[in-house]
Amino acid sequence: MRNGDQRRGVRASALWGSGKRGTGSRSNALWGSGKRRTAVLATLALVVLVPLGAAASPSTAGAPTAFVTPSLLTSAQSNMAGSFNVIVQGKGGNQAAKAVGDVLGLAKKDFKDFRSIDGVAVNLSGAQVVALASDKHVSAITPDARVRLSAASATDTSNEKWPYVTGVQKYGSAPAATIAIVDSGIDATRPEFAGRIAASVNLSTLPGNSPGDGRGHGTFVAGIAAGKLSGRDGAAPTAKLVSIDVMDDQGMARTSDVIAAADWILANKAQYGIKVANFSLHSSVANSFMYDPLDKAVERLWFNGVTVVVAAGNYGYPDRPSGVPFAPGNDPFVITVGASDTGKSVATNDDVAAPWSAYGYTLDGFQKPELAAPGRYMVGPVPVTSTLYAERPDHVVDTGYMELSGTSFAAPIVSGIAALILGKHPTFTPDQVKGALMLGAKPLPRATDMSEGVGEVNAGRSVEFSNPPSANKALNRFILTDPLTGAPAFDAASWASTAKANASWASASWDSASWAEASWSSASWASASWSDASWASASWASGAAAAASWADLSLASASWADNAEGEAASPDGDAIDPFELQAILDGTLDP
Repeated sequence: MRNGDQRRGVRASALWGSGKRGTGSRSNALWGSGKRRTAVLATLALVVLVPLGAAASPSTAGAPTAFVTPSLLTSAQSNMAGSFNVIVQGKGGNQAAKAVGDVLGLAKKDFKDFRSIDGVAVNLSGAQVVALASDKHVSAITPDARVRLSAASATDTSNEKWPYVTGVQKYGSAPAATIAIVDSGIDATRPEFAGRIAASVNLSTLPGNSPGDGRGHGTFVAGIAAGKLSGRDGAAPTAKLVSIDVMDDQGMARTSDVIAAADWILANKAQYGIKVANFSLHSSVANSFMYDPLDKAVERLWFNGVTVVVAAGNYGYPDRPSGVPFAPGNDPFVITVGASDTGKSVATNDDVAAPWSAYGYTLDGFQKPELAAPGRYMVGPVPVTSTLYAERPDHVVDTGYMELSGTSFAAPIVSGIAALILGKHPTFTPDQVKGALMLGAKPLPRATDMSEGVGEVNAGRSVEFSNPPSANKALNRFILTDPLTGAPAFDAASWASTAKANASWASASWDSASWAEASWSSASWASASWSDASWASASWASGAAAAASWADLSLASASWADNAEGEAASPDGDAIDPFELQAILDGTLDP
């Protein structure tokens, strides 16, 4: 994704401003005063809590009862004959398809149905959007936004420290679970992946998507997660990979294509043994996780045993929180990963957050990321025919290899370590994997509060835990069985009601003795992991004033990859000191 150089555009403006851990302070250029900001949060909750009204035909549509992104609703109302690519969500039990079929008379061939959510992707006129907004089967209508990779920037030398910083060098031959890479594809001809790509599928519906990996981003991500080649091993070099191509050659995707990837994983996870899914991308539309369709899709994977690892994004600031408002990184269940700068040594005492790594609170008050991994000056494989390779020749360090930076490349380190954890503990749930990763993380004393979550990932500790705590303990009580589908689902309305009434609802996740082993303070994380400041003072009875503010947050209708485009070259190569390396190998230095 783009870095701080993009600040002249609206998307790069600070969403939260400054604020210290646990204080809930979020002054904001977009939202202005606290009263306006809390009204927006009130609206988000009311969207879920207000009952839906009766169905309406295109000619008799009444006031909207479903949530519709305000900018979309305004555009539809002012351009009834216009064309809009949207995702329509139902209330469970395939009601979205029923709505577009019964209310609009569309045939199944006219829309894309999903398995991971009750939703369909469809092209509608403005009049049809307005009609569905008041249909009793519909819960939300959002743009089918473009998604871009959290891509990278390159430098002129390589950084080989990260395997030692994260401790993965100890596990080069250890068993690992299969990782699905949802990205721009993987170049199957690369020797790094010989015999280990279990499946490749192309789900991109955008034009200009070459076979294999036309962008180059997915191959790089896969190399960091699970490449195997002398001197260039990834985090889990024995893991099998599944390549799911959702990106065109410019690193863009539709949200519906990313949801289709979640569908494919859900349908094929047993056949290919998929237990980890890496999403180094994010949406471009700021949303609450309570109704965002991409959040719901990754939650469905999580509830069905797939550990989801996502990039935080590269729209951060070096001196203050940016917030993390974009799906899927804003989802409280999944593991959101920030990027660290490993400094001059393999020790963590000089590590800090990369200056463009996003951090702060989501629109729903959750702190993100949970932890960090190295993400600056990473070297990985890139097809020589890819657009990334052609666009950044100054970042090519060897034929077929580039040095790039971004949270895109921090996330696959964590995905690889998650695969190692599951290779040793195959019965662990995603909650336990998340708990092991957080419990094993090493604190970064020089990093700004919240910027790297609980610290930097450390395989040497996390892989060895036999009974890690559940990091999502407080949220899990809101998971219920959908009576229409029999599938587990998050009860957003109950959560919103509880969060409104009890500011300390999340403390249950952190009050267990199981967290006592953590080298970071569980008490500190408990006070910062969810901010009640806005919720506690919100006026839950009204939220009409929030519509204009929320429309501002729609930003662009695109999503992108989380790489730091334009990151300057590493000034000194940032290579590992040979004496340090020998000390690590001798066991006399603990990274």
